[in-house]
Amino acid sequence: MTRTALSLNQTIQKVERNQTSKVCGYGWNLLLNTLRQLDVSTQGQVQDLRSAIVEQPSTFQYTCFHLEHNGQRINDFAELSEVTALAAGSEIRLIEDPYTEREARMHVVRVREIIGAAGDRVDAFNGVDAGLSLHETVAPWTGSDVGFAAKPKSANSKRTANENPLSDFSFDGPPSIQTLVPPNRDPLPKTIKGLCVSSWNPPPPTFRQRGHLLYLQLTTNEGEQFQITSHVSGFFVNRSSNSKFDPLPKASPKNAMAHSLLSLIRSISPSFADIFKALLEANNQRDPLATFQPTSAIPSNPWLVSASSASATAHQPDLTRTQETYLLSGVENTETLRDWNEEIQSTRELPRETVQDRVFRERLLAKIFAEFNDAAARGAALVARGEVAPLNPTESKDAQIFVYNGIFYSFGADGVGTFTSEGGDEAARVAVGKDVAGVKSVNQLDIPGLATPGTIIVDYLGRRLVAQSIVPGIFKQREPDEPQVDYGGVEGKDVVADNDAFVPTFSQVSKALRVKRHSVWDKEGKEHVLEGSVETKGLLGTDGRKYILDLYRLTPLDISWLDAYWTDSVGHGQKPLERNYPHRMSVLRPELIDAYWRVKMSEFVKAELDKRKDDTEGEIAVEKVDQSDQSSSGENETAQKDISAKAEPNGTETRKDRARVDISAFSFSLNPDVFCGQVPQSAEDKEEWSNDEREVRAVAAHLHQKIIPEFIHDLKEGEVGFPMDGQSLSRLMHKRGINIRYVGKLASLTKDGSPRLQALKALAEQEMIARAFKHVANHYVKNLPIPMAASCLVHLLNCLLGYETNISPKARLDEDLQDLYKDADYSFANATPQSLRTDIEAQAQLRYRYTLEDSWFSSVRPAQLLREIALKLGLQLVAKDYSLSPASDSRNVNEVSQTNGAATHSPIDGHLVNGTGSNGGKKKKKRNGGDSPPASTSASNILEPPLTFLADDIVNIVPIVKDSSSKSVLAEEALEAGRISMMQNQKELGQELLLESLSLHEQIYGILHPEVARVYHQLAMLYYNLNEKDAAVELAHKAVVISERTIGIDSDETILSYLNLGLFEHANNNTAVALACQRHALELWKIVYGPDHPDCMTTYNNAAVMLQHLKLFHESRVWFEKSHSVSEQMCGKDSVSTASLAFQLAQALALDQDHKGAVKRMREAYSVFHHKLGADDRNTREADSWLDQLTVNAVSIAKHAKDVQAQRIRRALFTPRVTLRTQPQAPVGGQSSSSAEGINGHAAPQSDGGSLDNRSIDELMKYIESSGDASRKTPTKKRKNPRSHRRA
Repeated sequence: MTRTALSLNQTIQKVERNQTSKVCGYGWNLLLNTLRQLDVSTQGQVQDLRSAIVEQPSTFQYTCFHLEHNGQRINDFAELSEVTALAAGSEIRLIEDPYTEREARMHVVRVREIIGAAGDRVDAFNGVDAGLSLHETVAPWTGSDVGFAAKPKSANSKRTANENPLSDFSFDGPPSIQTLVPPNRDPLPKTIKGLCVSSWNPPPPTFRQRGHLLYLQLTTNEGEQFQITSHVSGFFVNRSSNSKFDPLPKASPKNAMAHSLLSLIRSISPSFADIFKALLEANNQRDPLATFQPTSAIPSNPWLVSASSASATAHQPDLTRTQETYLLSGVENTETLRDWNEEIQSTRELPRETVQDRVFRERLLAKIFAEFNDAAARGAALVARGEVAPLNPTESKDAQIFVYNGIFYSFGADGVGTFTSEGGDEAARVAVGKDVAGVKSVNQLDIPGLATPGTIIVDYLGRRLVAQSIVPGIFKQREPDEPQVDYGGVEGKDVVADNDAFVPTFSQVSKALRVKRHSVWDKEGKEHVLEGSVETKGLLGTDGRKYILDLYRLTPLDISWLDAYWTDSVGHGQKPLERNYPHRMSVLRPELIDAYWRVKMSEFVKAELDKRKDDTEGEIAVEKVDQSDQSSSGENETAQKDISAKAEPNGTETRKDRARVDISAFSFSLNPDVFCGQVPQSAEDKEEWSNDEREVRAVAAHLHQKIIPEFIHDLKEGEVGFPMDGQSLSRLMHKRGINIRYVGKLASLTKDGSPRLQALKALAEQEMIARAFKHVANHYVKNLPIPMAASCLVHLLNCLLGYETNISPKARLDEDLQDLYKDADYSFANATPQSLRTDIEAQAQLRYRYTLEDSWFSSVRPAQLLREIALKLGLQLVAKDYSLSPASDSRNVNEVSQTNGAATHSPIDGHLVNGTGSNGGKKKKKRNGGDSPPASTSASNILEPPLTFLADDIVNIVPIVKDSSSKSVLAEEALEAGRISMMQNQKELGQELLLESLSLHEQIYGILHPEVARVYHQLAMLYYNLNEKDAAVELAHKAVVISERTIGIDSDETILSYLNLGLFEHANNNTAVALACQRHALELWKIVYGPDHPDCMTTYNNAAVMLQHLKLFHESRVWFEKSHSVSEQMCGKDSVSTASLAFQLAQALALDQDHKGAVKRMREAYSVFHHKLGADDRNTREADSWLDQLTVNAVSIAKHAKDVQAQRIRRALFTPRVTLRTQPQAPVGGQSSSSAEGINGHAAPQSDGGSLDNRSIDELMKYIESSGDASRKTPTKKRKNPRSHRRA
């Protein structure tokens, strides 16, 4: 039938189950009435409707059913628009189906999850507290400005309900680990004691023929035990016991049966219904986004986990946990075996003509890639742990290959000598990483007829593994004279294969990625013309598809780097130190190629303009869009044209007469095989090759001469957001086209720069140290048995960060395990703090060409460095108080806790203290690692000095995954079109497109996905700018939760989401909640970066404005002062930014009755504005006006103070002098009313003469400064902790 174009929000029907039902054949025939609303779009799938029914509380119990309309069964995999005569108000019937064994097993798993009987699963892949969200603990989200209802995060917090969330915040205090640790929750109601597979399972053949599927055992809260039979018609209580087998239905009155196991439990357990209701209510109190399990993305793993989650008591008994593999996969485990490659390729080949086709295709692609990534990562972890047998066990370990769950695995090492001349294992490790990035780029192009295998890399326990879907025919043994691949280099560059069938598809890739079509020569000197690098291979699979493989060299080599730091080995001689870079796989980033393409395009257009000097008045419009800058798919071209048409402003008729530049003649591409040993044969080839080399050198020079200096300049001037950690720094560098190997050059260029550049230098050095430590740790760990990995890592951490606690830490090894693994390499035990520093310095010099200072280990930020190391190695540490920094900066834990307003009573409530952090005595011993070692540890270890880190502190090591999944082109197109419409002031169209984009993101990716979090964040900002505050707040809340669960609870994106959420809540008159968001973001900022991030001045200023809005003038003054102080430090006293903050600070000082300080700050602001912006600038005039008003107010108050002082002196001649303790003073804020009027622009207090004082500002300032201060309150000095002032 013809599909109708309907709105996404159109309601087809509103359904809910009618509780009355009748038996109809094998099941229950249930009419869905209109009591519960389900919004369903005609563009949606029937599967969406099924999922909505299953998730409704009133229909939880149904998993095995089908839907009917007008007596006809609806195909579960069809679109709703394809259902005949389906319209708004149509009636759909739910018909229960008979069970199969698989459906019965899935039903049991589902019911266990619903009733809370599933328990905590032990996941061998995801870490402890995977997908954690702290959003619910930050604030109640229902508060208003009447009081402060933000709940404290722990019972130890001293903050009361009437204090603002920032009352006990310490600017310079240590980062609190409480920020990352969720509070202990009350246990959920227990509906049953146990539900598991019975020991009588599986059914014998006799009863299987009668329809028996499973045998279960249920223990209710009343203590009764029931044996249950799963039948094709449903579930019933049978006659079996633990010692007797009789699976037939039990006799009346204890007989019970139901189609759903949930209904059966409700009927045989009297207390179940009430407890289940309480369980649902408890679950409903939580945000659903915080409880749903991510299905389309790998959940984020926190690097710190609470001690309660890591303790042995957190592991509860659950017999069914051992049976889940059977319940999910069956007896033969065949249901999880999938042909991943066929699924991926067949999904890519789905039709893409209409929008509905594209939505379905991209949604299915995202789902399959997510499932493949999860399965491949789990298998890689098993391979790394040695639990999968290799296909070639006689080969060396690095050369071994594996197949598990239909996925091919190999190590990212040079096991067969392919990269011997390029750097061996180091080159192989880099090559597989580049290959994944190349596959991702080609997947994003989405070229019809070109296939790529599913590919991910996994870093785990010191090793890098590559997981790929199995390409049909890749293991096929070909004829002796037949090459193993069909296109490209077969054995390096010695043998090259040609195949015209690959040219059309490869040419599309080359055009999009700016790869030049060029000639290469084999070992016999024969010329071959290739569309890509000689390393890029084409394989014709046995399924008839054309596969593109080995995409690690899509861009040319970074020849400037290699010329400086690489040389080929001569024999077995030692390379010179200045030319000993570990590998030759240093390639340019594609972002740099794009940036240089834009430069060349500008030069081309300028050259064309120079030819038309007579047309200098005309504007230049692009006549023909360069095909190489577009996606190769047809629908992308159409969408780009539509977007361009929407974006084109009015006046297109007048453009016809304007000058145009035809850029169809412009061409730019690079040869990726230059400097790779190719030998041109003819003079013409040599000339062309020389030009190609010159072009590549020009791109490399552009990086050094333009890109890197501009990057440093933009960070210095604040043109871009300053990175918070190593991950954000790397992402920002890559976005500019700068490889991470240049991080040492960034640090070198910022050594003598401004404070912002000094902050960049510190961050770059921290990133180099963390990466160097990772390489050193991987070198040791990869050759160790798994039980010894934690001992190795904690010893290295003690040498790096715990040397102040124990200057000579000794590795604590289990002697029994040492005897068991006698062949293992325990060389890590010989590492000392000095040797580790030497290794780290050598790695920094080797990989980043940067020389660390001699005392670098004492100047690093230890808490932040520990976080970076944990994230790079996949460590999950116990959240407790670690003593990390030098003793000279040590402080008592009680003092630190008091600074933060909460006493420390347990390690969980401590801080990442920058000091030894001890209370002395036993607490110190316990906190510094003085726990008694395990029984197997030698007695000599007991007498050793304490250690900062123990092996038990590493709770888990999780794999680090990098995938090749592409983004949804359709969703991005809709988002971009919405942005363009909003910029053209077409708000109605823009909002519709933005909502369409949001719906597409949710449909394609699912809710819990990083891309969905980012689009929520962007839409929240757009709605905030449109003054749609409620919508902005709702979207911002979702962005926070999804970012926490999929990106990280302390990632830079999560911090930014919290900061924006605070702004939106404040604009929505929920300032108390907004302050709680700001507090949480600032605490995260401390953990991630440390105090005084270059961009934190804006956050401090926003918090001050919020406090001022609540009329907390003194508290807001403190935050304005801190913001101004950071701006002075980072931007300088004479910057416009500092002057703007001084302007606001002056207003805050006036509101806090410090009129003298207000005049001083306003005068500073006026001076900078006048000097930088000129006398006619609006800011200068406004500052001048405020300065006049504040000066008049200050003079009036000073005169009044003199009069009061004179009266007191006269009274002192007749009355006895009072003590300081009881000395009367003028009430604080005595002039608040008049001064506030002056500030708000109304009549300011006048001088005694009744007119404005006509003296100059300098004379007035001298008068104020010379006035008696005895009667005035001494201006309160700036305190780091506002709370301590109130205590005084």
